[in-house]
Amino acid sequence: MKRLFIISLLIPLIFAQSASAQSTDSLNQLKDHDFPVYYSSGHKKRAEITALRIEKAMAYHRQMLGFKPNVILFVLNETDWKVYTSGMVYGMPHYDDKNNRLIVAAEDNPFWKSFLPPPNQLPNELREPIQTAYTNGEGQLSMQAFFDLLAIHELGHAFHIQNELTMQRMWMGELFCNILLHTYIAENEPELLPALTLFPRMVVAGGAREFKYTKLQDVHERYHEIGQQHPKNYGWYQCRWHTAAAGIYDSVGKEVCKKLWDALKTQKEILNDEQLPGFLEKAVDKSIADMIRHWDSDTVR
Repeated sequence: MKRLFIISLLIPLIFAQSASAQSTDSLNQLKDHDFPVYYSSGHKKRAEITALRIEKAMAYHRQMLGFKPNVILFVLNETDWKVYTSGMVYGMPHYDDKNNRLIVAAEDNPFWKSFLPPPNQLPNELREPIQTAYTNGEGQLSMQAFFDLLAIHELGHAFHIQNELTMQRMWMGELFCNILLHTYIAENEPELLPALTLFPRMVVAGGAREFKYTKLQDVHERYHEIGQQHPKNYGWYQCRWHTAAAGIYDSVGKEVCKKLWDALKTQKEILNDEQLPGFLEKAVDKSIADMIRHWDSDTVR
């Protein structure tokens, strides 16, 4: 069954029904890109910036992985979002695999803002770096700098879905996409690493006391429920996977993308919980296996 893969935190990747393939007559279209780009009126600049980044990321991973997915980029305001998505909170980036649509928000929004505590509640060691990375042009804290990068995460879903990789677990698709995202930024736009990494570190440092679900098995078995009914809980999972992806990249380097791609493409049989860590350690790196083995002990309550 085809699924919608949605991130966010930050971004949740939830399974949901895809909106029908509507006409795009109400949207503007950018020309001269490797894929169709549609955007809401007044947001041409955001569409151009996002399209260029997706284009570069696609070329980078295509060269590494030997595959190029088909995508259609939508950069939408809240009004158009209601037309071209189905049941997604505004601001939640997602990939609609039924229509090959990569959908992102054009504007700052309450969903993004809900993840930022007041400045006086920021962790002391992260307060200054966070204010530097996430202060917008109006001098206000905004998560836009982080969420803008998540389009690359959604592109990762187009790669693994269209090439029919066996992801083994629901959460493996998320980790895979975060590894592709972190690798691209680290290798091509390293000046954006603070925007990519500080927010997940802040969320993880805040602990998981408020969340109902914290185990990997929980998110594998209740993926729809957590993504749809507990978006901040899902966001916590995404932050854990973001920080894990950073550590895995630091351990392996850019080669981790090809190693993980090859491992998931060739291993068609679903492995059990005892087999999976050993397989990933042998085929990719011990850092991935350790993430699974130590997930619960590393969870701060």
